[in-house]
Amino acid sequence: MFAEIITIGDEILIGQIIDTNSAYIAKELNKIGVGVYQISSVQDTEAHILNALEEASSRVDIVIITGGLGPTKDDITKHTICKYFNDTLVQDDAVLAHVEELFAKYIKSTPISDLNRKQALVPSKATVLMNLFGTAPGMWIEDKGKIFISMPGVPFEMKGLVEREVLPRLQSKFTLPYIIHKTVLTAGLGESAIAEKLDAWEDTLPEFVKLAYLPNFGRVRLRFTAKGADKEVLELALNAKVKELHELIGDIIYGYEDDGDIEVLIGQLLKQEAATLATAESCTGGKIAELVTSVPGASEYFKGAVVSYATEVKEKVLGVPNEVIKAHSVVSAEVVELMALNVKELLATDYAIATTGNAGPEKGDSDAEIGTVFIALAGPKGVISKKFNFGKNRERVVNKAVLESFELLKNEIIKK
Repeated sequence: MFAEIITIGDEILIGQIIDTNSAYIAKELNKIGVGVYQISSVQDTEAHILNALEEASSRVDIVIITGGLGPTKDDITKHTICKYFNDTLVQDDAVLAHVEELFAKYIKSTPISDLNRKQALVPSKATVLMNLFGTAPGMWIEDKGKIFISMPGVPFEMKGLVEREVLPRLQSKFTLPYIIHKTVLTAGLGESAIAEKLDAWEDTLPEFVKLAYLPNFGRVRLRFTAKGADKEVLELALNAKVKELHELIGDIIYGYEDDGDIEVLIGQLLKQEAATLATAESCTGGKIAELVTSVPGASEYFKGAVVSYATEVKEKVLGVPNEVIKAHSVVSAEVVELMALNVKELLATDYAIATTGNAGPEKGDSDAEIGTVFIALAGPKGVISKKFNFGKNRERVVNKAVLESFELLKNEIIKK
């Protein structure tokens, strides 16, 4: 059973908004055993929508459309659906009553108009999917063995329809296979290096289990996918293969996607140790602190940060002596180690991370090569630092520095 998702709206095609609807729908369909064959975005024009519907219906069993259901003239999805199915719009009294109730309860400052009442017009061949959070109903049409589902593009309205209407209907209508994913999170080794280690082992995977490599800025996610009719068989096979994976590359595995990213693991480790953390960031610009504090409950272990982007902040706030900077430059092991030690003392923490480097595109206050980063970790046993070169792409340099900082801290806590 395969589906295709079509998002309608010029605002997507000109980059004004990001299409998050497709990602959500694809993920939810996958959970119930429906694969997504293709995702497309088309203009708010009749010709483009008709063409997209025709092509999608030739490829898949389920066509899902979002967007273009508003009350204004630029929203033409309902009229175009009518043309595609040689249908007409009719008033649905339940939808009209719902629209009037919404205006009476929540939109009292704006009187309901005939334009708003037209939201109750739906194709006569459609089964209405009631949208509890908005005025535009969802629509379900079955034609020639295919299912066409149209929903509003407003994300929270669409999600409500998917959860309450679309998924239950698909599950009751079809006998669907199980699709199970398990994603292993790794850090510290690149995609090609991991693939080389796993080359022979991959050949031992059962036919119904697939492995995909998903690299991003120093992290590689290894996603296992198992598909079949017996859920227990799939789960046993996946668990066995993940156990084998730990024996092969356990030193770089830090968790699973359901557990959260490495910043979540860092929080768990600090809580277990009843330890606290501070950061002194230069080239990373506060991104380490941002990720640490993105985890709920981070106040239990994170004390604060000093973003010492300018050299004078390293001197005046972090107390790095000017003579050390002059002798070694701001991008050096000597400076980054003092940054870590001093912020640890300043904020009275158990651990402190510090970064300094040249992220580019210009060298700034140091002659160090662009991409050069020094990371230091101060802890109960003293301070350590490492030198890296992450290349010349600024975004890559910053993200790699953040991940290596977390990796340094993780390894130190585990070692302790």
